[in-house]
Amino acid sequence: MGLFQKIKNMFSSSDKKEENNEVEVVQKEQEEIGNETEVSKKETLKIENKRKEKKEKKEKKKDNVEIYEKGLTKSRQGFVSRLANLTNKYHSITEEYFEELEEILIMADIGVNTVMDFMDRLRERVKAEHITDPSMLKEIIVDELFIIYVNDEVLSNRIHYNENGPTIILFIGVNGVGKTTTIGKIAYQLKKEGKKILLVGADTFRAGAVDQLKEWSEKVEVGFFGKEKSDPASVVYDGIMQAKEDNYDVVLVDTAGRLQNKVNLMKELEKINKVIDSLVDGGASETLLVMDATTGQNGISQAKAFQEITNITGIVLTKLDGTAKGGIVLAIKESVGIPVKYIGLGEAKEDLQVFDIEKYIYGLFKDMM
Repeated sequence: MGLFQKIKNMFSSSDKKEENNEVEVVQKEQEEIGNETEVSKKETLKIENKRKEKKEKKEKKKDNVEIYEKGLTKSRQGFVSRLANLTNKYHSITEEYFEELEEILIMADIGVNTVMDFMDRLRERVKAEHITDPSMLKEIIVDELFIIYVNDEVLSNRIHYNENGPTIILFIGVNGVGKTTTIGKIAYQLKKEGKKILLVGADTFRAGAVDQLKEWSEKVEVGFFGKEKSDPASVVYDGIMQAKEDNYDVVLVDTAGRLQNKVNLMKELEKINKVIDSLVDGGASETLLVMDATTGQNGISQAKAFQEITNITGIVLTKLDGTAKGGIVLAIKESVGIPVKYIGLGEAKEDLQVFDIEKYIYGLFKDMM
């Protein structure tokens, strides 16, 4: 079974399957509860709690899928509608069909190199499998785009936690991409997972940056440490010392985004990393690059520039709901080889989602399924 069918079955019919399963489970539980001589009150409560937990998990999964669907509406309406029109326009697969498909993919900001690779693979499959009907290609298009993203790699979208002390996560990115807001939203999510969080404001010379981060700490009710117009590395040092003293689980560090002076920024990040290495076994667990999806290919240029000055472990792609070019996710992975770990699909705290390639593909191609 190809990815297209797998995702279609996973999301389109999952609710019905789960409903049927739940009916069966409830019936079985009711029979057990009905037999009062065999089931104690304690066991009955245990069954009811289990059912409640299943229901909460189901609702959370449904909410997450709906956030992807809603957040990718602009991309889906622009991209998939053009694909559908293309399929209706051609009754056979011709070179003109391939040329129009190529243009649609490039317009979706998937990236020229990614599209060229994709088109080569598609042509090979059409030839090898003797496909003549364009409508048969919609599943293959989804499958091949997924294959290009994964590229036979084991991709992790999870945060790596440090078992020997506080987990340090550095956030980098140019000013204006939503870096501080992203830190606040991730702090909110990690706090919900039971983590004790400290925000450290090391973007010390940008006007208002430290105060903005402090406001987020108050909004999501987590710890904060920061000093304006101080050496960023010394702020990180003092912040980590406080985190160790007060037993914080995770430290989220905001850094400067002055990419126009790469040499100074590189030295600053080197100093910060040296401080972290001296205080925490294993150093920083993650360095996340925050990018604005609406900047398209310019964002990829930023990613390449930051790659030259520091080791990036993952990307947070903000404002994906605000662009019709949702294919940027695929272009980023192909261009810089860094996995997307979070995507922003709205303004609310809950709209920053851990990136899930299957939910992303479903949200993008839902109307074709």
